[in-house]
Amino acid sequence: MNRGFYIILAAQFFSALADNALLFAAIALLKELHSPGWHTPILQSAFVASYIVLAPFVGAFADSLPKGKVMLISNTIKLAGCIAMLAGLHPLIAYGLVGFGAAAYSPAKYGILTEYLPPGKLVLANSWMEGLTVLAIILGAVVSGILISPAIAADMLQWWDVPLIDTGINTAPELAISIIVTIYFAAALFNLYIPRVPIDHKPLSRNPVFLLKEFIHCFRLLWKDPLGQVSLAVTTLFWGAGATLRLLVLAWASVALHFDMGAATKLVAWVAVGIAIGSVLAAKFVKLEHSVKVLPVGIAMGIVVLAMIPVTSAPVAIVLLIIIGAMGGYFVVPMNALLQHRGHLLMGAGSSIAVQNFNENLSIFAMLALYALMEKLEFSIYVIILVFGLLLSGIMAGLYRKHGHDQDMGKRI
Repeated sequence: MNRGFYIILAAQFFSALADNALLFAAIALLKELHSPGWHTPILQSAFVASYIVLAPFVGAFADSLPKGKVMLISNTIKLAGCIAMLAGLHPLIAYGLVGFGAAAYSPAKYGILTEYLPPGKLVLANSWMEGLTVLAIILGAVVSGILISPAIAADMLQWWDVPLIDTGINTAPELAISIIVTIYFAAALFNLYIPRVPIDHKPLSRNPVFLLKEFIHCFRLLWKDPLGQVSLAVTTLFWGAGATLRLLVLAWASVALHFDMGAATKLVAWVAVGIAIGSVLAAKFVKLEHSVKVLPVGIAMGIVVLAMIPVTSAPVAIVLLIIIGAMGGYFVVPMNALLQHRGHLLMGAGSSIAVQNFNENLSIFAMLALYALMEKLEFSIYVIILVFGLLLSGIMAGLYRKHGHDQDMGKRI
């Protein structure tokens, strides 16, 4: 890997770090504003909604310009949302603006990999990208948690104002958001130095109606392609399951381990650690042409989730969550690389990743809706874990039965 690749990684890392740190700072700001409790899930929904609504358009936008320029523009939108939140715009609206930028950023950050690197390095590149993104998720929570801590914030606020100048930053959430602004600036700086690559699949038109029709065409094309179908199904399932697993762990830790919310949140980070480990292992042992062979790991992951039910020990819980995360990282990274490769060949990297984001975020909404329904029906957390694990294994088993024994899969890559 050359210097340009590491600049791409650095830009993605700082942008993702700011996104995730801003989420927790925005939640703290909502509490500071005495907002109702239901605003917290709406906050996350406002961020994710842009991925679905803008899906027909962001892929074409990513493919119409050099990917580094798209990343810079999108990061600037996220920066504007962060500054707007600091200036007093309601967190739900401001974080929605950040989600708008993130939706446009995503096709570019992955699409540039397929344009900048040969197919043989895509699994390795994706493992780096996923690993650093997971690290950004973990550090985002840690950084924001430190900054909004009353004791630390009180000390920092004492010397934060410049002599004779009132910055208007008087609370811990405002302090956190102001520092997150500088992280977005760091991401923008790296974006300026991303290597310029030729535009590979420039859209035929910028007309919104045409783009919508083109998105529907790409959606159908990717689902009809055998390799596109299996990779899209697996990545869609993984991210929907990942969002649900985060809530499951919080509720399970409260019941099984008697953790408070703070301790339970830290427990979720161990899943992310496992995903990073799995990503590294996938880069080392899985070749692009053998990507479909990792599907049994997804089946096993659903079964391992069921092992959460009898656990009452924190150390055992940590080990189990790392294993679950590692299995997820091991099977999703090759599938992600395969999806990018097929999308790049069939329609352009930006368009294929827009289709991927659309499906993944629909999956997140659907699985969280199922979780919410079971919660409303007052199902035990252990019943919910059982349903979740069996659903995950069942879908993965169906995909493996359909695609895992196809001898021509590797040849088609």
